[in-house]
Amino acid sequence: DEEEDYMSDSFIKQDVRPGLPMVRRVKEALQKEGKQKEANEKNRQKSIKEEEKERRDLVLKSALGNENKGFALLQKMGYKSGQALGKSGEGIVEPIPLNIKTGLSGLGHEELKKRKAEEKLENYRQKLHMKKQANEQAADQFRIRFKNKQEERKMEGDLRKSQRACQQLDMQKDIDVPKETWFWIEPEEEDEKDKEDKEDECTSSDLSVSEKLHILTAYLREEHFYCIWCGTTYEDSEDLSSNCPGDSAADHD
Repeated sequence: DEEEDYMSDSFIKQDVRPGLPMVRRVKEALQKEGKQKEANEKNRQKSIKEEEKERRDLVLKSALGNENKGFALLQKMGYKSGQALGKSGEGIVEPIPLNIKTGLSGLGHEELKKRKAEEKLENYRQKLHMKKQANEQAADQFRIRFKNKQEERKMEGDLRKSQRACQQLDMQKDIDVPKETWFWIEPEEEDEKDKEDKEDECTSSDLSVSEKLHILTAYLREEHFYCIWCGTTYEDSEDLSSNCPGDSAADHD
């Protein structure tokens, strides 16, 4: 072979960019692979299922002829092609469609799947319903706790109001020591030891806020003829019982 002339036009005009031969080889390999796939598709033999499907579709699309024994019997009884079945022509015209079962599952499997899906949906709905009920119960309990907390704060305010009134009225009668330690409001500045003693006394009494309020209200009415709900001091017990609605906030509402 003659050696190439590296100074010729054919050699100079060649594309010598880096990496181009590799790209060209990859492209050619992909083209070759695509052509091979097309050839394989053309030469591929049809599976038994595909052949059965084609034969079945072909038979179903073609009309029954006289060679079919069942069709021949119908014709002898007066049936004509395209006519509805029955003496009065009230029957079907087209044959009952053929439902081909292609899966490997047994009979009743579809119904079982459908039943399980319905049970799963029902269980999901029940869970949602139970969750909704739990949320509603939690909301009700929160409202009850919030209401009780508000009522407790209100009673604590009424108790402090009663303690201030009791202290003023007792002092007006020259009473220096309250009948119960918690009848008066504790001074803001006092020794830690005294504070601990009073806390121990209050704790030992085991009285709730509502019980203290009830006891102190009764004391103010009996001792001073005073009603914290009316904010009035009456002349005597008869005046108090005649003009005061009662000894609780509910009676005055």
